[in-house]
Amino acid sequence: MKTPREIAESYWRAECARDLPTVLEHYHPEAVVYPPSGPPLRGREQIATFYVDEMRDYPGLEVDIVHEIGSGDEAALEWEAVLTDHEGVRHPFRGVNIVRTSEGMLKAVRAYFDPAAIEQIDQSG
Repeated sequence: MKTPREIAESYWRAECARDLPTVLEHYHPEAVVYPPSGPPLRGREQIATFYVDEMRDYPGLEVDIVHEIGSGDEAALEWEAVLTDHEGVRHPFRGVNIVRTSEGMLKAVRAYFDPAAIEQIDQSG
């Protein structure tokens, strides 16, 4: 059975490749994502809405896991990321995802990052 970190690393490889169908395959059909703001997203269809605009607006993404605390099917993964816009400008930001896995997929994800950091990126362009 894959560890939460292994699942997250595979998921982030797909997200960095901007491959939404493969990103969604990493989510359990009954998964719930708790974004840093707004209501929870339940199921793959709602979860997809979390990614569509970002993938359209930022063709580049790099993510590195810089710290992990975990046990069994749960982990806290601190990450550093860089979004790259269409002009090639790099926009770094960081956060933590608390993940719970089931059947080799993400079952629950709580994403903690400063939404203002993304809003600042959007306003700077």
